[in-house]
Amino acid sequence: MVLAPEHELVDQITTEDNKAAIAEYKTKAAAKTERDRQANVKDITGQFTGAYALHPFTGEKVQIWIGEYVLASYGTGAVMAVPAGDQRDYDFAKHFGIDIPNIFEGKDISEEAYTDKDAVLANSDFLNNLPVKQSIVKAIEAIESKGFGKGKTLYRLRDAIFSRQRYWGEPFPVYYKGDTPYLIEDEKLPVTLPEVDKYLPTEEGEPPLARAEKVAWDVFEGDRMEYNTMPGWAGSSWYFLRYMDPNNLEEFVSKEKAEYWNQVDLYIGGAEHATGHLLYSRFWTKFLCDMGYISFDEPFKKLINQGMILGRSSFVYKVKDENKFVSFGLRKEYKTQRLHADISNVVNDELNVEGFKKGRSEFADAEFILEGGKYICGSEIEKMSKSKYNVQTPDELVEKYGADTLRCYEMFLGPLEQAKPWDVQGISGVNNFLKKLWRLFHQGESFSISEQSQQKRT
Repeated sequence: MVLAPEHELVDQITTEDNKAAIAEYKTKAAAKTERDRQANVKDITGQFTGAYALHPFTGEKVQIWIGEYVLASYGTGAVMAVPAGDQRDYDFAKHFGIDIPNIFEGKDISEEAYTDKDAVLANSDFLNNLPVKQSIVKAIEAIESKGFGKGKTLYRLRDAIFSRQRYWGEPFPVYYKGDTPYLIEDEKLPVTLPEVDKYLPTEEGEPPLARAEKVAWDVFEGDRMEYNTMPGWAGSSWYFLRYMDPNNLEEFVSKEKAEYWNQVDLYIGGAEHATGHLLYSRFWTKFLCDMGYISFDEPFKKLINQGMILGRSSFVYKVKDENKFVSFGLRKEYKTQRLHADISNVVNDELNVEGFKKGRSEFADAEFILEGGKYICGSEIEKMSKSKYNVQTPDELVEKYGADTLRCYEMFLGPLEQAKPWDVQGISGVNNFLKKLWRLFHQGESFSISEQSQQKRT
């Protein structure tokens, strides 16, 4: 069992022998944000409390640990680990040498957890020979019948910061008298962005809109206007409704046109929009439906999540507590921390050391331990992201092959809904196909078989 480090029971159950180590671990975990704790899946940390819980069905003793991957704000802040079926629990148990009983019939868990829900249970007492989904229901029923637990569905909604301290975005129709905010009257709306001399914060650290003179605002009330702007998804969450009636100056969409056009038939977008654009689109749609402005309460009839484009990341290995890096083949001789390297500085896994230093000023004076006179990077296929330094811009491909070749190549990367690694090995074939298509279309029937043969030989 793993508790969040900040769980209220940790101090109560920790044994005397483990108090110092637990206190040190809690201090380190407290210095990290929840996002950092969830994102850092490679660095496995934890600490045994010395306490045990009794398994409610078997009576067996279960070790109680704390680990930063468990959050106090999520659920109960405690995880009854099932390492055979959860990869994070599996990695945690493997790292600390905790037993990993195989609870799945005929499934190999020697290298990783089995996370699909299509298995049949084994080594699970009264749940043996049941499919996973059926066993969950039966386990809850048994817990409720014995009176030590109760089935419950938990929903988690992230708190979202709606305002942004930047210039671009919809201005809030809000003004202040002293520190008290007031709404701009409806007849004076909309408020549009005023002109500013720079799109930067002021010298006092206020948002860019604080740079605007009073006369620059088309609507100005009170002592000052609101300086923050709305986020991108403020408008992107309902724009599809406005498309139905874009020239209507009285309302965002007339009921007549909303009834005619109704919902969006098909939305294709990335899964990463689920907790932003898509979530708030549903909020806005359901709210407007409840208020009687539209007659449907779901924004899209069908949703398809396109697969992510994956990139090949490169890694360098920094020696812990030293400004020193070791090459990939030598990393096991040191305690190292893996860092992303910009792929623009890597060719065939060889790092351009000077380019890396220039791009990362904090490592300008770092020492690099080479193998065979070269610094060799590690690599991994993962999400393409600026934070991972593995983004490949299409500019060079467009310049070399043209935009049509790039677009067509992207469509042939693989199935729409699956993640696909970015690899331009086959782009020349797509380019040749388009050239043939172009010649066929423009020369048509006049392009005889003999001419085709002659051109092929040429």
